[in-house]
Amino acid sequence: MVADDKVVLITGASSGFGALTARALARAGHTVYAGIRQTTSRNATAVDDVRRYADKHRVALRAVELDVGRQDSADAAVDQVISVHGRIDVLVHNAGHMVLGPAEAFTPEQLGDVYDVNVLGTQRVNRAALPRMRARGEGLLVWVGSSSTRGGCPPFLGPYFAAKAAMDALAVSYAAELIRFGIDTAIIVPGAFTSGTNHFTHAGAPADGERAAEYDEKYAALMEDVNARLAALIPPDADAREVADAIVHVVGLPAGTRPLRTHIDPSRDGSEVVSAVADRIRAEFFRRVGLEDLLTAGSSR
Repeated sequence: MVADDKVVLITGASSGFGALTARALARAGHTVYAGIRQTTSRNATAVDDVRRYADKHRVALRAVELDVGRQDSADAAVDQVISVHGRIDVLVHNAGHMVLGPAEAFTPEQLGDVYDVNVLGTQRVNRAALPRMRARGEGLLVWVGSSSTRGGCPPFLGPYFAAKAAMDALAVSYAAELIRFGIDTAIIVPGAFTSGTNHFTHAGAPADGERAAEYDEKYAALMEDVNARLAALIPPDADAREVADAIVHVVGLPAGTRPLRTHIDPSRDGSEVVSAVADRIRAEFFRRVGLEDLLTAGSSR
């Protein structure tokens, strides 16, 4: 273990960025709990993969049952970690779900489901973990966002983009509300990695097939080609592990020095430029109203 070994809980760690991050943090010497739902059924294989990886590499990595859609599950996962280690140092909000199709063809209930995973899920886990972190007067929340919040956002991903934008706004508010408790906030902003994750493979479809079909006359080829168009922007050497490496870097920084945003966007969709302006304006506003002590160490990098 490293001298500053941290206890980390990651949501949505069965695959994609979550699984990559769990392994990378464990390799860096931290004690990592990979939050995975349905550990004894649907995702039992992912749990076995976690166990085998930990044994092979001799790292402190283990799976914990965590369904961000249920408050009792979030509470139980946090309690389990606390019961063993007495603390959680880092909480990584990674769980998310993508949908692909015409926005109109998704029912309000479907939009609610996307929002529930990507936004309300973070709130459930925060409510479980933050009282303990605030009591200790230290900690770090890492939010895995999306460059679509402020960068280029192609059509037919609207519900997902809207949810990610809401999560970003929530993260920014939490940053100011937690800093006096000694809790840092870091927003990781990945671009459109079209390989190395299951986002597009497991993307949900609209429930209203009739309305979706009405878009086919003018947009069918475009809808089928969204992933390919995004992939064409990605350099051949882009690797989803860059996101995990960025999280490892932020976790390893001294408390109080972590930047609010870290962009990992091989497609260069403009998010970093817009975020720098938006975060600067927010910082200037906070200074005007005398709240500069609520600002994080850096806005963007």
